[in-house]
Amino acid sequence: MELLVASAIGILTAGGLYLVLRLRTFPVILGVSLLTYAVNVFLFASGRLTVGAPPILQDGATTYADPIPQALVLTAIVISFGMTAVVVMISLGAFLGSDDDHVDDQPDATKGELS
Repeated sequence: MELLVASAIGILTAGGLYLVLRLRTFPVILGVSLLTYAVNVFLFASGRLTVGAPPILQDGATTYADPIPQALVLTAIVISFGMTAVVVMISLGAFLGSDDDHVDDQPDATKGELS
């Protein structure tokens, strides 16, 4: 189980880094979202991976899942959703203002602009 979760975290991180390094706005937003998912899975896995264990101590329970990482992940999901909405609106405004969705500020050499 740990190998599966560690592989999922690695794949999400690699995909997120690849998309963040693109030069268009939408792949960068998707890459940041994938990176936040990787961090959320990492935080969730830091509370020990237990199957069928209650999140709090009960009478007769020998093992339990740590509730702190679960609460942190729920908070991180809400914050990342709000920040994604803000970034999408900022990038949409930038696209509508310049008719271009390049992330960098370098002039396009194909249009004949020189720096």
